[in-house]
Amino acid sequence: MSETYDLFQQGRKHLRSGMPAQATVPLEKAKKREPDKASIREALGIAYFRMARWDEAEREFRALLELSPTDDYGHYALGRVLEKQGRHQEANGHYKLASSLSPGTPHYESRIRDLDQ
Repeated sequence: MSETYDLFQQGRKHLRSGMPAQATVPLEKAKKREPDKASIREALGIAYFRMARWDEAEREFRALLELSPTDDYGHYALGRVLEKQGRHQEANGHYKLASSLSPGTPHYESRIRDLDQ
């Protein structure tokens, strides 16, 4: 296994253990080594989201979508960050994109309904 993969796995382990701050350390190192890995960007975005570091989470999810524009979870996650920042209209657009990429996903549709009201 590569060192980058080991760093990524270490970060994911911290996320699974409910330790997002600790997850950022190996995930940032992995990102420096392979900035074009969507999986690393997603995990880092999740860590920042769980720490309520909205700007960093937004940056990581936008980078994820640059790498993988049809990633339904990436659109959903970016929508969640935007919603937390009070940017509801922009968030709802990403929820709708996520839903169109993965029709019938209950939590995507739920966010759309909540913001359409």
